[in-house]
Amino acid sequence: MPPQSKPPQSKPSQGERTPTTASPPSPLSLKPGTAWPDAWARCLTAAPEAFHDDRVLNLWAATWHADGTPLPATSPVDNITPIAGPPRLTADNAARAVRAALDQHRAWRHIPLPERKARIAATLDALAAHRELLALLLVWEIGKPWKLAQADVDRAIDGVRWYVDEVDHMITDRSPLPGPVSNIASWNYPMSVLVHAMLVQALAGNAVIGKTPTDGGVACLTLACALARREGVPLSLVSGSGSELSPALVRSPEIGCVSFVGGRDAGARIATAVADLGKRHILEQEGLNTWGLWNYTDWPALTPLLSKTFEYAKQRCTAYPRFVVQRSAFADFLAAYLPAVRNVRFGHPLAVADPTDPLPALDYGPLINAAKAKELADLTTEAIARGAVPLHRGSLAEGRFLPSQDTAAYLPPTTLLAPPPSSPLHHAEPFGPVDTIVLVDTEAELLAAMNASNGALVATLSTDDPATYARLAPQIRAFKTGHNRPRSRGDRAELFGGTGTSWRGAFVGGPLLIHAVTEGSPTETPLPGNFPHYHLTPPQPPTPLT
Repeated sequence: MPPQSKPPQSKPSQGERTPTTASPPSPLSLKPGTAWPDAWARCLTAAPEAFHDDRVLNLWAATWHADGTPLPATSPVDNITPIAGPPRLTADNAARAVRAALDQHRAWRHIPLPERKARIAATLDALAAHRELLALLLVWEIGKPWKLAQADVDRAIDGVRWYVDEVDHMITDRSPLPGPVSNIASWNYPMSVLVHAMLVQALAGNAVIGKTPTDGGVACLTLACALARREGVPLSLVSGSGSELSPALVRSPEIGCVSFVGGRDAGARIATAVADLGKRHILEQEGLNTWGLWNYTDWPALTPLLSKTFEYAKQRCTAYPRFVVQRSAFADFLAAYLPAVRNVRFGHPLAVADPTDPLPALDYGPLINAAKAKELADLTTEAIARGAVPLHRGSLAEGRFLPSQDTAAYLPPTTLLAPPPSSPLHHAEPFGPVDTIVLVDTEAELLAAMNASNGALVATLSTDDPATYARLAPQIRAFKTGHNRPRSRGDRAELFGGTGTSWRGAFVGGPLLIHAVTEGSPTETPLPGNFPHYHLTPPQPPTPLT
């Protein structure tokens, strides 16, 4: 049987376009010049005294030392690229570093304030000149997207410049502490939290010791401290495990103040030590920051605010992972929330479609490591098995990745309704892109759910009625409570602290940061903060009612 002939195909009429098949998108590739070896080569050129071959050095006694055993490290960006690990000091060398810092402190405290200001200002100029390298190191070491990494560097520089300009009236009739300030901080904001604090502490007349976070940021911190050391600022930077270095960095009699940023477990151990010793301290600890919605109707304004909450995968102390929603408004809340979570952009921070393309504008990249991503994924699965309702479960297929890239450290955004009380997601901060929602029917339930973690750093209450906000906000156990908008840690003159177990010791921000690391007259008003024998919260500007 002869084959059937195909019907003739009509030709497109004049002006009609011939249909074409869309070509598949080009695979992504690493932006030229952004590879880790490129960043490392730039570090070797910028600060050869602090970077040697394939390792960073420890800084103490005003000298860079090739001591300590480097801990192997891999970038969370692709879970395969080897990066510089922290060179872990022994307890004996850490003690030597503390004693040397005391010698530096005794000399630096007598340097006139104008000279200190000049040296800190020169350091800031050097940091600004190396802004892009510092940001690139943050991308590889802790997975920050490019714009957020740049913002971390900029906030450190701009924040300290404000103190250089304003410090004269803050430090009047005050003197440096008897010994250096010891800093132990988490990995998520090496520049805008740790370097910012260290430079302001030095500006106030103290020698300063910083411990590098074990999980990441050592190269960025090393470069920043190298630039400060060149200007004669008395910084020390050491690496090691908390248990090994804690006796020196926390308990040494030479230490004048301990500044800590991190989780409640480690913070509680340090709090016990400093309380026993009667030592000045600033301990910022985690809390479950909550966003409550009660008699609220401005849903179009909410969606863009919710999108911003996923910045840096909620790996920040002021992230909002818990929403407490009036049950009767739940449908309206979902209509505003789901578009926000579905538009979250995540993936490889340095992947581009064309070599000439700018780096992508992402909400977040990887979590700090693959173990953290697995932990949160397992907690999510367990919570669902115990009764939580999955409202949104993103997919890694929605992310931007290199071909065949290892994505073990990445977690797509996830939202659960009603996590069971048996799940850690019910009462603890996940520190990742996992939201939980709790429904309530009364104001009493709203307040109880918003205060689930016995104190927090920030909270928000969205309500149409200013009187309702004014009545309920004081009952929310957070240092700052926003009205219809999120609150942040704040910069410059804005105060910062926490309630309950989210904070111990002196509050910071504005003049309080200078006061926390200096001494006034014996008859001065006690420092604002949460101390073992008293709690004193300073007056804050009223929250604008919106």
